[in-house]
Amino acid sequence: MNSKFFRRGAWLIVVFLATAVFVSTRAGIAAVEPKTILLLHSYGQNSKPWSDYSRALRQELESQSQWPLVIQEFSLITAASDEQNAESRFVLYLQALFEHRPPDLIVAFGAPGGAFVQRHRDQLFPDRPMILTTIDARLVQSLALTENDTVVAFRHSSLLLFGNILQLLPNTKTIAVVIGNSPSDRFWTGELQRELATLKDGLTLTFYNDLSFDEILKRAASLPADSAIYWNQTRVGAGQVHYGEQALREIAAVANAPIFTFDDSFFTGDIVGGPMSSVSENAKTTTDVALRILAGERPADIKTQPLEYGPARYDWRQLQRWGISESHLPPGSEVQFREHTMWERYSWQVATVCALIVLQGALISALFIERRRRQLAELQVGRRTAQLVHSNRFAVAGELTATMAHELNQPLGAILTNAETAEVLLKSSTPDLEELKEVVADIQRDDQRASEVLKRLRSILTRSPYQKTNFDLNEIASESIQLLSPLARLRGVNLSVFVAPMSVPVEGDSIQLQQVILNLIVNAMDAMSKLPKAERKVTVRTVRAGNFAEVSVFDTGPGIPSDKITAVFEPFFTTKPQGMGIGLSIARTIIQAHDGLIWAENQAEGGAVFHVRLPLVRAPDSSL
Repeated sequence: MNSKFFRRGAWLIVVFLATAVFVSTRAGIAAVEPKTILLLHSYGQNSKPWSDYSRALRQELESQSQWPLVIQEFSLITAASDEQNAESRFVLYLQALFEHRPPDLIVAFGAPGGAFVQRHRDQLFPDRPMILTTIDARLVQSLALTENDTVVAFRHSSLLLFGNILQLLPNTKTIAVVIGNSPSDRFWTGELQRELATLKDGLTLTFYNDLSFDEILKRAASLPADSAIYWNQTRVGAGQVHYGEQALREIAAVANAPIFTFDDSFFTGDIVGGPMSSVSENAKTTTDVALRILAGERPADIKTQPLEYGPARYDWRQLQRWGISESHLPPGSEVQFREHTMWERYSWQVATVCALIVLQGALISALFIERRRRQLAELQVGRRTAQLVHSNRFAVAGELTATMAHELNQPLGAILTNAETAEVLLKSSTPDLEELKEVVADIQRDDQRASEVLKRLRSILTRSPYQKTNFDLNEIASESIQLLSPLARLRGVNLSVFVAPMSVPVEGDSIQLQQVILNLIVNAMDAMSKLPKAERKVTVRTVRAGNFAEVSVFDTGPGIPSDKITAVFEPFFTTKPQGMGIGLSIARTIIQAHDGLIWAENQAEGGAVFHVRLPLVRAPDSSL
């Protein structure tokens, strides 16, 4: 008995739970049953601006609705056909379509759609709520609204729209109004004429409401100067409809004046802009009203203030095209589609490049300044070096003065003797002409000897600029020996020279290089001042060593201390009691300026030797 009782209890529990699940499931299904919304367009729903309004409303509804939605769209274009009973058949079509489940909400776009629903309210879902949207507030009063109807209206202002045109283009004399010829268009044509009658003296409004579309294109292409175009949807000819973006694009392609309009759905590149109705604001407001109605609120209790134009927006490209200054725009305006400047697009790249250019320019300027300073410093050093070189020449000349005076006395004394002899011969009654010729020849020879002595002294004392020439180093060495021979004899020094058998061509300043050789020879004489005269020997030798020419000065003095071999070329280093220590330093400067080398070393048998190495001048290739 107990087991049967428990089995019956378990079955009852299972049946109870299954029933509860079924009931809750049915309740859940009923709770999430979709809401059906009928969108009724006054015009074609696939062209602007109605396609934009429909798309924006769909997006807002689907993103905010707590219910699943079934949104169906229909256009009154079919009902507006000239065919007899077209509107009645369209009503029957909608009745049949929603026979089993009428829509939960009707949204009619534009005044024609609202009027259509009201005309057939007793046939088309009389108990269903309706929202009338994208309709001018002035047209609401002409509609017989019921408790199931509410309106999201818009307040248009022709004065504001056309005033915007005149503010941007103060010289405007003609405004062409592109509008259709339907009953609704004719209503708006009258409204525009009435409102704009006192807008501006001298302003002509031309309405293209009774022209074919081809004729509108021709007129738009040939407007007079200082004109503008106001664009509205056009309906021309019997059953021929021209509206939407394509029609605007065709007009903009040929128009010779800027185009303005009232709806921002056309703000895509063909119009200048200004205050316009906002698609997004209309969609948000209509969605808010729709959700309140779907939640059970009575439509007649929902009062919505008419929407106004949004802040003025302008297309930068059109402003540039028509030469409209941004200073004419009203305060608070927004300029869109502005083409970014190079700086705005690549600001950090341009800044980096500019910084690098500035840095590079600064570095280049610094280098130029430094180069200029170095050139000035080198010029000053060159001048001072030249002064030192010249001073050194005077020092050498000072040492040669006594010997030079002795050398000059001999030819001058001989000239005086020969002159006196010639005078005696000339006084005789029968002068010997042959002997006179010999006397005159002796005078000329002695004069040349004196002239050579003075020329040598002048070459040392002359302060001439650096002159680069080709010369034979053998000749410079031999001439140096001739210059210093009198000094050598005075000091008891055996002075000799051994030149290379072949010429030794070098390039440079012969006077400066001769000064180096003279300094080395005089230094060699000074180094042997304490030796017996028989041991005083100075030898000058020139050789060709590969691609170089060398001249060496040997002496038999005590040599150079090993720790002073390189120091002897430093400025102000000297071993002489009365020496200045600049002679060898100047010699090194001169040799380095000639791309050469100078160095000293001690000889194994005693004494020192100074070597000078200079590049040989290459002989021109005879094969070329």
